[in-house]
Amino acid sequence: MNRAFSRKKDKTWMHTPEALSKHYIPYNAKFLGSTEVEQPKGTEVVRDAVRKLKFARHIKKSEGQKIPKVELQISIYGVKILEPKTKEVQHNCQLHRISFCADDKTDKRIFTFICKDSESNKHLCYVFDSEKCAEEITLTIGQAFDLAYRKFLESGGKDVETRKQIAGLQKRIQDLETENMELKNKVQDLESQLRTTQVSASPAGTGTPKSPSTDIFDMVPFSPVSHVTSTPARNGTQPPPVPSRATEIKRDLFGAEPFDPFTCGAGDFPPDIESKLEEMQEGFKMGLTLEGTVFCLDPLDSRC
Repeated sequence: MNRAFSRKKDKTWMHTPEALSKHYIPYNAKFLGSTEVEQPKGTEVVRDAVRKLKFARHIKKSEGQKIPKVELQISIYGVKILEPKTKEVQHNCQLHRISFCADDKTDKRIFTFICKDSESNKHLCYVFDSEKCAEEITLTIGQAFDLAYRKFLESGGKDVETRKQIAGLQKRIQDLETENMELKNKVQDLESQLRTTQVSASPAGTGTPKSPSTDIFDMVPFSPVSHVTSTPARNGTQPPPVPSRATEIKRDLFGAEPFDPFTCGAGDFPPDIESKLEEMQEGFKMGLTLEGTVFCLDPLDSRC
């Protein structure tokens, strides 16, 4: 697999691994906005996006609109963009979807990253004004990506094919259980029709039918729904109820519901786990490119 990230060799990480693995690093910034780009990487790609968003902000600023402030929370779980006061999450960018991150070598305020949207699968370029810590934020995103990539390998990235096969088998079990339930319902409908036919064919005034009723083979009809009766214990008290599974579902490193093919039921099976594994594998394989470039190309771009 290719190297997870690329950056100048003289750059070092800004934080301890524990700070990004167990917590998150917060940054305050102004959010210039996001725009769709054609490529997942490239200095020219982000430069054009920055100029486009800066121009749009200049127009809005001339109309009296202020650039919105946001809080960035960077960790191995992704880059969250929140409203500073309410802490409402506006965007949640998973690290394996981020392919390119760059800061301005001359301005020290502007930085940007390209992330693939989870719903539209389009590449979006996010641009920020970070109050002279653009390079630090870029390096922090790079460090978080590196840690998440290593964690992915440790937590199952090396045996993706095996996990995909298990997921396929579990999906097959779910399909068979659904098919079995449909067949039971059909049997129940046929038995109901048979009993109706027998009742209508019986002459009026005859004796009451046998109890329990039997079919044409003198057998008690089968019902797929088992009626569980409450059986008191020897001391006359009811047995304790069977404890139910915990309602709180833990999440794995990348926000998915972890599953155990030997304990989870049909309702617990995540149907899209194959696509999630493939997407994460491809995202980390593509890697994250970190660059220092020049966004301020003319006097208009000097201030947002």
